[in-house]
Amino acid sequence: MASGERELYAELDRLGVSVALREHPVVRTIEESKRLRGDLPGGHVKNLLLQNKKGELWLVAALEDTVLDLKELARRLDSGRLSFASAEVLESALGVTPGAVSPLAVLNDAEKRVTVVLERRLLQLELLNFHPLRNDATVTMRTADFLRFLDAVGHSPVEIAAD
Repeated sequence: MASGERELYAELDRLGVSVALREHPVVRTIEESKRLRGDLPGGHVKNLLLQNKKGELWLVAALEDTVLDLKELARRLDSGRLSFASAEVLESALGVTPGAVSPLAVLNDAEKRVTVVLERRLLQLELLNFHPLRNDATVTMRTADFLRFLDAVGHSPVEIAAD
């Protein structure tokens, strides 16, 4: 079990959120995920941890087929130029390693350094799929429960359209 994963499941239990867990080989790319997941229902989410020159952090979650233009995203977020956060920043802010980025990792962001940004299309789906702080498993949960989780851990999301 990944560092913090036990706490994640405890928080989900406390909130009455049920998840379906599917173990699988390590996946590092969306293409690998597509090959391995089979008929797993729900929207499959890709996640990016981005930062600006001031060190402000955004965890962007979007449907896996969404093309994200960092310049346009920076404009919409009024953040200034955005770049990918380093593995060190990812570990210190969210307690996860590259390849295991997940909005569920904001549970580890006690300092509230990270702003969660959700592509609006995610909110139109009943079920969403995320890594549970490791990239050799996927959890499926109801979108409403995911939003309740974010609120409970003090990370109310910013919504954006991806177009």
